[in-house]
Amino acid sequence: MKRSRTLTRRAGAIALAASLVTLGAACGSGGSSPTSTSPGSITVAVAYPAPPKALLDQFTKQTGIKVNWVNIGWDDLQTKIAAAASANTYFADAADVDWSKVGEYQKTGWFLPLNKYFNVSSLKSDMPQLGTFISDNELMGMPFDSSFMTTTVNTKDFAKAGITTMPTTLAAFTADLKRVSKATGIASPLDIQLATAEGLSTCWYQMTAAFGGQVLTAQDSPAFTSPSSPGYQAMNWIVNAYKSGLVPKANINVTDYDGFTTEMAKNRVAAVLCDYSGSVATIYNVPSSSSVVNQTEYISTPGATGVGQAVANPDGIGIPKTAKNVAGAVKFIKWFTTTENQAIWAGLDGPSNVVSTFPLPARLSSFNLLTKAGDIGQASQLAAILQAHAQPPFPNGAPPWYVSFSAAVQTNIHEAAAGQETVAQAVSAIAAEVNTLKSSG
Repeated sequence: MKRSRTLTRRAGAIALAASLVTLGAACGSGGSSPTSTSPGSITVAVAYPAPPKALLDQFTKQTGIKVNWVNIGWDDLQTKIAAAASANTYFADAADVDWSKVGEYQKTGWFLPLNKYFNVSSLKSDMPQLGTFISDNELMGMPFDSSFMTTTVNTKDFAKAGITTMPTTLAAFTADLKRVSKATGIASPLDIQLATAEGLSTCWYQMTAAFGGQVLTAQDSPAFTSPSSPGYQAMNWIVNAYKSGLVPKANINVTDYDGFTTEMAKNRVAAVLCDYSGSVATIYNVPSSSSVVNQTEYISTPGATGVGQAVANPDGIGIPKTAKNVAGAVKFIKWFTTTENQAIWAGLDGPSNVVSTFPLPARLSSFNLLTKAGDIGQASQLAAILQAHAQPPFPNGAPPWYVSFSAAVQTNIHEAAAGQETVAQAVSAIAAEVNTLKSSG
């Protein structure tokens, strides 16, 4: 997730194979900014370690293009992208396009639209999160992972309470958690992270989807001001879950990754409402740091009347406006996002070819390869959730003023949970911020 993401999805190592992950590997800086490239080479700057050299060498052999891979921590990378684009100077030929930056890049023109290089309509069926990278009908990046929000439960704890069929509605989920609490002695069995951080913003988007909506309209206006709206109901549910004791009191200052590692992984809670796809393999099933190995599983996030939607928060890769080798960058992006390579980065060929901290493939066809190879990392279950329920957080992509919007969201929901303002006041404050941001362009 953003702002806190360097310490969550990246340091949390949301990859498919736990034994293949090095926590925090993508957070370290990989060197200084590149300054030039030759016609036979490209520079790729992303917040992932490079693929294995042998595979990059294969790409070079196939295309004649040498890849200069620059691994830069997520926050530093965003700074470098903005600085280079603002100064109209060369930075890289291909670079990270995060879901939260799509609207900003489309408005500023910092990245080239990719529509003429990729057939959007034909890709949608295999890349469910493609729409997350489209703003005003322009494809600003190709998804190269498929991270999305989900819910995780401790099946051993649920079994102690006599629960074997997982809940699909929030009412049933709440009732089941109370039964789990009584059966296990876990006083507050649900992890929701309420610190003023990006994970809280994303959790609200996820819960709004669970209630059947999105927080912004297609015109980027507030869609959450009415008490009957999904966004309002979602915020009210989150705050009430905390105030009622369903969520540990200490969670008012707990971030997403801290909740996963110190609460769920240590069996201090029995469920995580807003978890990330990949956490089971890379956090909960790691014996050295978890006491719930082989006890957790994903479920689709329960909704108001049935299974809710899952909010997508993937990474993409695009071409900066100042790229020197656009044709080479296009070839690389196509190669990096092929069905087979996407599965390889996630463990299809074993540890030696994994891209460390790589979450989930962007393609359903890649999930199919992982499933056939032994259902690596519960690939079949995740693919089902992704295909049936994943949706972009916003109908028109992340707005160009997303950072300020998210800051207002996380601040006000935190204050509502802490009792410093009411849900109605929090909603009003966030809506006012949206209107101010829209009017200022």
